[in-house]
Amino acid sequence: MAQSAEQLLPYIAATFDQMPFNRLLGLQVSRFADDEVEVRLPWAAQLVGNPIQQILHGGVIATVLDVAGGMMAVASALGRFSEIEQSELVQRFGKMSTIDIRTDYLRPGRGSEFIATARVIRSGNKVAVCRMELHNEQGVHIALGTGTYLVG
Repeated sequence: MAQSAEQLLPYIAATFDQMPFNRLLGLQVSRFADDEVEVRLPWAAQLVGNPIQQILHGGVIATVLDVAGGMMAVASALGRFSEIEQSELVQRFGKMSTIDIRTDYLRPGRGSEFIATARVIRSGNKVAVCRMELHNEQGVHIALGTGTYLVG
């Protein structure tokens, strides 16, 4: 049975929530709509990149930005369909990937929770470009990213 893109968003969020690496890091999709995504990451000692300063590892920061951007790219690709079968979505989803990501580290990753958000800058037939931001629970802007994703 064909479903609208909006109906499939919970399935996509659950898929990202269940990815083993995302689970290992503790990533949680807290909001996912056709125009906005929010991914949360609770502080954990195993995510430290600098033990002296006790700050979040840069690779973890890049990963959470990439996850948020990838989810937004998937949502933008789905927006081109009025309806799509879940089986077709699975086939398309398996071909989507990150082409390029740039991460700008603005401040040390300190906090008890980190929130990544993303929005689409441009979505075409084959490629989507997204802008991502990472803040801590106090609203301190830690990093921003630009991701290019294969969606077609």
